[in-house]
Amino acid sequence: MNSDKKRIAELETKVIRLESLIEKLLDKIEDLTHRKNSLNSSVSPSKDENRPLKNQSLRTKSSKKPGGQPGHEGTTLKMVENPDQIINHKPDFCNCCGNDLSDKPEELLLKRQVVDIPVILPKYTEHRIFKKTCSCGHQNKSVFPENVKTTISYGANVQATIAYMHTRQYLPFERMSEYFKDVCNLPISQGTICNLLDGFALKAQPVYDLIAQKVSNEKVVGADETGIRVNGKNGWFWTWQSKFATFVVFSKNRGTATIDTNFSQGFHDAVLVHDCWASHFQTQCKTHQLCIAHLLRELIFLEQRFESNWATNFKRTLYEALELKKNLDQEHYNNPILERDKIRIALDALLENPLPENQKKLRAFHKRMIKHKEYILTFLHHFHVPPDNNASERAIRNVKVKQKVSGQFKTENGAQIYAVIRSVTDTCIKNGQNILAAFKTIAILKAE
Repeated sequence: MNSDKKRIAELETKVIRLESLIEKLLDKIEDLTHRKNSLNSSVSPSKDENRPLKNQSLRTKSSKKPGGQPGHEGTTLKMVENPDQIINHKPDFCNCCGNDLSDKPEELLLKRQVVDIPVILPKYTEHRIFKKTCSCGHQNKSVFPENVKTTISYGANVQATIAYMHTRQYLPFERMSEYFKDVCNLPISQGTICNLLDGFALKAQPVYDLIAQKVSNEKVVGADETGIRVNGKNGWFWTWQSKFATFVVFSKNRGTATIDTNFSQGFHDAVLVHDCWASHFQTQCKTHQLCIAHLLRELIFLEQRFESNWATNFKRTLYEALELKKNLDQEHYNNPILERDKIRIALDALLENPLPENQKKLRAFHKRMIKHKEYILTFLHHFHVPPDNNASERAIRNVKVKQKVSGQFKTENGAQIYAVIRSVTDTCIKNGQNILAAFKTIAILKAE
């Protein structure tokens, strides 16, 4: 009898253990069935194992028709009034009888133009200095211009073009060297390109510092970071950006040390827009705005993974907030907004709703939203605050493009050189400036 009870107890223990194991295995199967990818999380597209065939956009359906909208100005190749060269094609003889037509008056029928670029040839400018002796006996010597320091050197156009290819077109050194040899008939070695970029970054340093100062004084600042390989080791590119300025920096650290090094005083008068990376919450600022695009992607995953009505309702509430943002004018923010209050109440109700114990990832998201709930709807209280951090992602995405096109950075100094020049590049783009023209201006400066 005792042996039977003992056997039953052992079997019950074994059943409990097996049930627990089955639950874990089923949970694991669900994780494998509903994996995170670039469409339902912040995972980059390059890490998608089996890229989804259907693009699951976060945007809601618009009433606008596809294509260019009314009032959109298109661009097309147009003829110029004063061409550089005119070639007249006149009939010299009659195609019927063969008579000479050279003395006959002609009548213009049609004209067509071909636009092309001339063959690029290097232009060598020789600088000479002289001396003159005054009647008093003093010898007066002229001096070379500040930017003419060696027997022969590369000019501002070459320096600017290399910086432009490096940070705007993302070309590797080998292809830049090939371009100058094949297109410009000017051989430049990869080592020389590296040295020219180093010198250009030194000249751009004052502009880089001004960009950092500009960002630090803004009312709305976006922040983001991304990993990068430097000589086989992990590194990080950070960005802090505003509407008209982008500051990019390389760091070996993904924590608050990088923030303290670059913006030790924080952004006291600014709303800081970012994802939920913990370091950003340590930055001194007026308040925060969580990236709604990040939250929506997470909710899509949770909705797929757990078939959660809570995640669906949370997502619907965020979409309602985004739609309200589109319909609010600047003067509305100075008055009470009933729709905003309703969204806030709905959000609070969702966060107070308990979730199943066995849905750990959903509960983790729920807990994080409770912790940062005051930063979810900040964009509905400030006209200029965007609901997402897409601008920061655009400002930092070029680093990944550079890595894909050119490979890893070889040195930490090379990574920081790219960060300096790219900051100028992106700031020029935001202000509608010609990047190459701006680089030519920097190239003639004296390195500090």
